[in-house]
Amino acid sequence: MYQIVTEFPHPILYEQDGPFLSLYQPTHRYSPDNQQDPIVFKKLLGELKSALSANYPNIDSEKLMKPLYDLQKDKHFWNNTLDGLAILLSPQQCAVYRLPRPVNERSYAGDRLHIHPLIRVFQSADQYQLLGINRDTFHIFQGNRYGLNKLEVNSGDPQTREEVLGDQRTERYLARAAPGSAGGTTQMFGHGSKKDEEDKDTEKFFRYVDQYVYETFSKPSQVPLIFTGLKQHHGVFKKISNNPFLLEDTIAADPDSVDEEALRKKAWHVLEPMYLEKTKKLTDAYHQAKAKGKATDSVYEIGEAVIQNRVQTMLVDDQSYVPGKLDETTGEVTLISNPPPAHNDVHGELAEIVYKQRVEVVVLPSERMPTDKGIAAVLR
Repeated sequence: MYQIVTEFPHPILYEQDGPFLSLYQPTHRYSPDNQQDPIVFKKLLGELKSALSANYPNIDSEKLMKPLYDLQKDKHFWNNTLDGLAILLSPQQCAVYRLPRPVNERSYAGDRLHIHPLIRVFQSADQYQLLGINRDTFHIFQGNRYGLNKLEVNSGDPQTREEVLGDQRTERYLARAAPGSAGGTTQMFGHGSKKDEEDKDTEKFFRYVDQYVYETFSKPSQVPLIFTGLKQHHGVFKKISNNPFLLEDTIAADPDSVDEEALRKKAWHVLEPMYLEKTKKLTDAYHQAKAKGKATDSVYEIGEAVIQNRVQTMLVDDQSYVPGKLDETTGEVTLISNPPPAHNDVHGELAEIVYKQRVEVVVLPSERMPTDKGIAAVLR
């Protein structure tokens, strides 16, 4: 049975018993382009079956791949794809990701999962959250340069001003005037305009939202938060906010009147300078370490360093694919020319090992890599 998931890393990554299958393919959101997606998927399944037969002859490939065959028949799934598909499969479970960005068409069968395309999608270097708020309600989104998805507020948690304030709305302060000497009727005088009341209620609502978003979303994720709302609300929210992840730059737009793709573009315009600065620091750190003999772009040296747990940071090219294998006892790397389909990618294998060692692994576009070798590491 397969499960469509959004979490990464997924528990399947820490399973010990293989074989493991990894599958990546670009997909399409709309017809007629999406009609080719099941055809490509079928081809990749054929590659995986051949690899299992060749390398794991004692494994029942039909049984292992049953979740993939079930997915192949799921018409609803293939009619609702995004821009990419990633699948991680073990003998125990099958995790399916619908991705907001294309990925290279690849299949892998081996003793480890291939995850560096997923690291690219989920890495924190270009992750952010976006808070869309108006006077009456709020929404929270998770995004990166490729996509933006609305997050669900916990069931039962207040999300509208009405739900937050309830009967605690600000009342107009009324003063009673003394009766006139002629015995006229008592008059009531309001101290505070209707606008003053609305502003106080808006501030109460914003304070709730600020605390709720910090505790529920920002604190666990530790990623930048971008505020979007009407221009008159920016100053108010920034003044009362205690969220350390809230960025100074904001988006002046009513989130209810802008579609998610437009919001994504506006958000990435805010975040891109930060992303470029982060990647520049990574590449600068590599060059500085290289000059001191503490960094390398040799896959052979990196293989030994990985097994010896000496890698501090690893950078991997998003387009990298180097067929080969790693001896996990010695760290020796053997490259393979003319590999069969679904063969192991040694760069991906190295990335998976150090990722599970809790080493920082950053997957970069080719043009942002500090070397043309496809992989680089700063060493301890």
